[in-house]
Amino acid sequence: MKKEFDIDTILRHNIKNLTPYSSARDEYKGKEGIFLDANENSYGSPLPSPAGEGPGVRSYNRYPDPLQLELKEKISKIKGLPIENIFLGNGSDEAIDILFRAFCRPAIDNAIICPPTYGMYEVSANINDVEVRKVNLLPETFQLDTTGILKTINQNTRLFFVCCPNNPTGNGVKWADIKTVLENFNGIVVVDEAYINFAGYRSLIPELLNYPNLVILQTLSKAWGMAGLRVGMAFASQQIIDVFNKVKPPYNINSVSQQIALEALENIAQVNDWIKTIVSERGKLAAALEKFSFVKKIYPSEANFLLVKTEDPNKLYNYLVDAQIVVRNRSTVALCEGCLRMTIGTEKENQRLLDVLSSYK
Repeated sequence: MKKEFDIDTILRHNIKNLTPYSSARDEYKGKEGIFLDANENSYGSPLPSPAGEGPGVRSYNRYPDPLQLELKEKISKIKGLPIENIFLGNGSDEAIDILFRAFCRPAIDNAIICPPTYGMYEVSANINDVEVRKVNLLPETFQLDTTGILKTINQNTRLFFVCCPNNPTGNGVKWADIKTVLENFNGIVVVDEAYINFAGYRSLIPELLNYPNLVILQTLSKAWGMAGLRVGMAFASQQIIDVFNKVKPPYNINSVSQQIALEALENIAQVNDWIKTIVSERGKLAAALEKFSFVKKIYPSEANFLLVKTEDPNKLYNYLVDAQIVVRNRSTVALCEGCLRMTIGTEKENQRLLDVLSSYK
């Protein structure tokens, strides 16, 4: 049964009444002609033209497609979603920021997060002067405290964020618990699936048909290896995607990122091979780390990293830095006391990590 959801009950009035900026490329979508409409430099750019110049490829002196339609069409085929349900942003962080700006009234509304989790939810809330209500994950299992979450929701709660697989803990979050929140909350539930490609379960994208208040975030930064391009994805109902497109800057994804992402999406087989290798290396690294006496626990991971509990995280972190191996110290984060987060590297990098750790005292 499809959940009832009226977006107008939580959409800010100024956003509802907003007339979005109309760029030159919004008004004329053709690819051929003499372009004297956008005050571009008609003589070109000092940079070489992009490879494969032709339909769908713009020279650097021309503004990019503001709605990234060609790239969205490619993603649409991969994800099995119409382009009307896809938003592309300057990283997932842009989508997170737009959610706060569009749906949360500053100094009035609130959002709920579940630490330990991705830090940008709270940072973006603070930037937008939105109260953050924290309901910690359950200790050790790092699952949702659904009872605590439902008690924390009030009439001004607009957003609920859950990272699945979760960063920094690496575990998946039970669908039954996310579903409980979806069915008992009249705001927007945001499921951040940045690490979904490494998980042993499927994306919640099919659930968009049943829950119009669901937003799913994904990215090309992790499994696809394009962190430097800054291309994030949001999947949601058309009414929510329309709000994203209304609020975003006119040219939020540059031409280079669009073109390279298009080329990269042709190489699904390569990415799938990398995913298999990373998952295999994750298992081997976890098994090897368990043998060290200073490692107290390795938490189960569905991501491309491991959360490792140690005797003295600060000492171990500094020891690794001295060996030019950089991990993430998460020991000051709620429920992650004593923990370092270690990204799964190449086989050679992982072996170097183990070799260095074997001499740790």
